[in-house]
Formats: sequence, structure tokens, C-alpha cells
Amino acid sequence: MRWLLLALLLLAAPAHSQPAPPLLAAELSSNRIEVTTAFTGAEILVFGATDRLIGAGADQLLVVATGPEQSLLVREKVEVMGLWLNGPTARFNRVPGYWAMAGTSPVATLLDAAERAENRLGLDRLPLVQLGARDARFREALAKLKQAQGLWVNEASPVQVSGGRLFHARLPLPSSVVTGAYRVQVLLVRDGTVVARQELRLDVERSGSAAWIADVARDQPVLYGLACILLAALAGWLGSVLFRRG
Repeated sequence: MRWLLLALLLLAAPAHSQPAPPLLAAELSSNRIEVTTAFTGAEILVFGATDRLIGAGADQLLVVATGPEQSLLVREKVEVMGLWLNGPTARFNRVPGYWAMAGTSPVATLLDAAERAENRLGLDRLPLVQLGARDARFREALAKLKQAQGLWVNEASPVQVSGGRLFHARLPLPSSVVTGAYRVQVLLVRDGTVVARQELRLDVERSGSAAWIADVARDQPVLYGLACILLAALAGWLGSVLFRRG
């Protein structure tokens, strides 16, 4: 139903004697994702419509999702006399806990380097603040780690187009997803330039027992640590009893 309403609104837009500004309408299938103890992952579903055709030789679309920012350490291990020790360290600030992009075509074919840099489109365009060791290898290691965790997804499955003007995109969220407020941008590209943009908000929140555990770990870390130790000791004791009986 939302797809139909978006399409009707765009098709019913009045004609003007002068060129009308580009029209873009987008929405999320859900503005909230709940993370429970049984959470195994989800996806961000974005859909919408435009007033002109989408595809080869016509308008193009990019969808970018960004999660809450973090500060992370990347440490290099060095071998000294057969032992692996901690070596140089780089701290990265303003690291997006989640970042994913999808498009009707690869972003490099739609926008030049300057346009991609201005709109921060691409893992190599993220404005990460690097402190400590300045070697580019640390940034590469951070990107590989995030991609291996499924938290950074460069060029996800292509944006799908139906009927020439309707579109939808699916961006995967792993089970290790960071909770908080997410920003989802839908960009309309015409002749190598971003001509329209719509920004949507998605909230990823813990619920149920997962939320309670997270609250205790944050607000009462000592109690949380003691509980973890007691549970580990109890599990070990139960294991020893069961093995003795076996």
C-alpha cells in the first residue's frame, strides 16, 4: 500500500511551465528494529518512487545507511625473540558502527571522485579521525575487520527497480549490530550529480531480557561482573557433576 501511495503522489504532481525540481519519495518498511536475546540479524528495507525513469541512460539511485559512531583502537602485533607483543597503536574516532551502501549501479560509475568525497560515498571516503600511528595499514585493517563482521557493507545487493519508477533496496544487519539511531539516505543521481536526497531515521533498540542485561552492564558494571563470574563457576560445577555421573 505504501508503494502505491508514493507512486500516486508522484504521478499526480502538477505540471509546470518551468522545469520542475526532481521528485523523490522514500520510506522504510519499519522505523524500529528490536534486538532480543534470540536476535540473529535483520535487514533494512527501503522503498520508494521517483517522477522519472530509473535505469541505464536515466536517473540512478544510491541508498546509504549509517549507524552510531564509535572510537576504536587498532593495535599491531610485533614479533620479538619469538614472542608476539603489542606494537604501534592507532585510535580511530567517529567510526560508524554500521555502514552500508547499495545502488542501481556501482557508485564509481555514477559519480566522480570529488562528488563521492563530498557525499562520503565509499569506505575509502569515510571521514575517520586517526590518532597515534599514521600508517594507512591501520585503516585498512579496521575496514577488513568491520567487513568481516558484516558491519560495513560496500555495494550491497543492487537497488531493485519495478515499473521504471518504483524501487526498493535491502541492506543486511548482522546479529552483532550496534544499537542506537541510524540514518538512511536515499540519493537521486542525474548526469553524474546528486540532485535530490531524502533522509530517514531508523532506531535499533534492545528489548526484553537483552535490554535488561545491557542496562545492568552499563549502570552496574561491578554487579554485572560478579554475576558473570558466578554463572561461569556454576556452569563449571554442573559440568563436572555431569561428567562424573557419565
